[in-house]
Amino acid sequence: MTELLLVEDDPVIVSTLSDFLRSEGFSVSVAGGQRQAMAQLAAGHIQLALLDVGLPDGSGFALCSAIKAQYNIPVIFLTALDDEISTVTGLDLGGDDYIAKPFRPRELVSRIRGVLRRSASAPPQLTLGPVRVDPVRCTATLAGKPLTLSPLEYRLLLLFLNHPGAVLSRSRILDEIWDLAGDYVTDNTLTVYIKRLRDKIEPDPQNPTLIRTVRGLGYQAGEAP
Repeated sequence: MTELLLVEDDPVIVSTLSDFLRSEGFSVSVAGGQRQAMAQLAAGHIQLALLDVGLPDGSGFALCSAIKAQYNIPVIFLTALDDEISTVTGLDLGGDDYIAKPFRPRELVSRIRGVLRRSASAPPQLTLGPVRVDPVRCTATLAGKPLTLSPLEYRLLLLFLNHPGAVLSRSRILDEIWDLAGDYVTDNTLTVYIKRLRDKIEPDPQNPTLIRTVRGLGYQAGEAP
């Protein structure tokens, strides 16, 4: 049974919508705000989150960013804010759908099932510590915030993410980057690009923990034990 998380502080909406969703075959957990929602998500059983934008302890937009940074689950906004700016903001933050109140319950169920189907068929996002890459959209985020990378930096990061824990020699990286990017990359410029990538994703670029140097062998991606 699909487990939904409804993040809403209006008790009438919570009661009515929860009962309807359960009658449609969903299991529903409820949170009244951000802190309760993150506690529910930490249990690891939620498969989709329904978020109101206006919450008593913060914004649903901020909650969406936190969810997308830590959990690989879809998010649907349910909110009275139906202006274009709010809709675009929600989708840009990673929301999978945005439905304005009032809405028809059966339409909501149809949208939930559609999002779940797309989520199930989409390739999983790749993660490296706080870094998350969506290979379909070719986007990257760091702790939920957009990460600006050059095409070569993105390809380099993608190479490491596709080989977690593997030690990649410099010659192999050069071959892969040449094939993927079509750019002329020398051994010296590879060092420069590794440094640039570390500067953007490492908490302490001088002491890297996400992309580590394995002396005499190459580089290894993955958080150090």
